[in-house]
Amino acid sequence: MNVPIPYHPSIEQPRTDEDDVHAQMLATFAKIQSTTFEDYGRAVRGVHAKSHGLLEGKLEVFSDLPPELAQGAFVQGRTYDAILRFSTNPGDILDDSVSTPRGLALKLVGVEGARLPGADGATQDFVMANAPAFTAPDDAAFLKSLKLLAATTDTPQVFKKAFSAVLRGVETVLESVGTKSPTLISLGGHPETHILGETFFTQVPVRWGDYVAKVAVAPVSPELTALTGAALNVNGKPNGLREAVSAFFSEHEGVWELRAQLRTSDASMPVEDASVLWPEGESPYVAVARLTVPRQDAWSEEKQRRIDDGLAFNPWHGIEAHRPLGAIMRARRAAYPASAGFRAEHNGCPIHEPGRSSP
Repeated sequence: MNVPIPYHPSIEQPRTDEDDVHAQMLATFAKIQSTTFEDYGRAVRGVHAKSHGLLEGKLEVFSDLPPELAQGAFVQGRTYDAILRFSTNPGDILDDSVSTPRGLALKLVGVEGARLPGADGATQDFVMANAPAFTAPDDAAFLKSLKLLAATTDTPQVFKKAFSAVLRGVETVLESVGTKSPTLISLGGHPETHILGETFFTQVPVRWGDYVAKVAVAPVSPELTALTGAALNVNGKPNGLREAVSAFFSEHEGVWELRAQLRTSDASMPVEDASVLWPEGESPYVAVARLTVPRQDAWSEEKQRRIDDGLAFNPWHGIEAHRPLGAIMRARRAAYPASAGFRAEHNGCPIHEPGRSSP
């Protein structure tokens, strides 16, 4: 493995127009959330509104890590309570036959260290999606797609289902010849596969103590790896993904590895362009911890109230040693608290960080 590059604040290069972009982003999220609030009578997230599994487990850091990996929360031998939320990315609650990219939000509880500004509690969040790079290079480019998402939030589902079916067909043809289209996938062309077989990535970098890394969570237990790429027919099942997750955890535990890809090149591993895939040939993802989720009820009204409504997942909920980096992360610092505040205000449900004894 190549030598990792030490972290230095100069790797971030904020643009002068970011405050304006963030203000437009906040207004767009408010439009999405106001529209869905009128439709549902309750407030949901501006993106990743629909959850498919709400789970609790343990994360155990490996005891034999080299110094460059044993950083921040990942001091050797540490164990944390973990909360997981599986989701899909639209800001409205759609039938699962509208097939869109998947997300995993992971919250570690009981993490010690100097906190990021405004990060209460003792938690560390990682917000991930099932692709190794972001669809847009920066916040200005992402704003354009977010505005498109806001414009289509109230489109009747019958049209979204038909459009998704067409996009899946095109994407299937592309994948049959060895390529993919992130744009088609993001618009509704994601293959109809089991969500628990996915590998999830932060897509954008975070500080890794003295270094910089991207983070991934990958399935490793046989029952999970058997689901990677496995077809899942959700037609006629509006909550088919949720039902599949619940069925799995009624019979099995799930085990994942949390992996880090250390930044080893200024040229091929940029911080400000989130759309660039960091080459694994130069720096592979290396396992640093094991995440174990025992058999449990993966969805209940109590979990919906306590986790879905009562928690916010935000990469800026964490410690300085895992500071989020780059334009997309700076935009999230502005947007995520506003989205959580909208939910708290309109649902009358306080959002707070959990303690170790009550995850």
